[in-house]
Amino acid sequence: MNRDEKAKIIQNIREKANRSCIAVVTDYKGMSVEEMTQLRSNLREHNVEYQVVKNTLARIAFEESSHSAIKDKFKDCCAIAYGFDDPVVAAKVLVDFEKKSKKFQTRFASLDGKYLEGTSLKALSELPGRDELLAKTLGTMNAVPTNFVCLFANVIRGMLNALNGIKEQKENA
Repeated sequence: MNRDEKAKIIQNIREKANRSCIAVVTDYKGMSVEEMTQLRSNLREHNVEYQVVKNTLARIAFEESSHSAIKDKFKDCCAIAYGFDDPVVAAKVLVDFEKKSKKFQTRFASLDGKYLEGTSLKALSELPGRDELLAKTLGTMNAVPTNFVCLFANVIRGMLNALNGIKEQKENA
């Protein structure tokens, strides 16, 4: 591989790292092609890219990226998962695959430039995703006006019941 090819690879890695909100470094040693294909398709469904990298090229690329916290940690067989939308979803997919596979392992990650150990990544994967949090927030915001309307409807209903009672009393008298 000549210098130009290496420069293109470094630029590609740096570009993906700068666009991503999370970069997870994994160990894929011993995985079969079928397992890798399955992992990549699972990740692709959630807008996460998975790339096998050379350690030296990754170190150089991550030096000037938003995930420079992990630049010195690349050792052995490394592959990087870049999460572009929701970091929790990327972590969930990787941790779930790690539970199923005996050979796949998540090592560490960088979340918006902050270093995360493997245990922190597992804790991140247990959090609710962005869509779920938005739904809960919307439900909470919707509950206040709904309860307000129900409260006034009950006041009006009580008033109507009282007026109907007075009407019936006058009719009977």
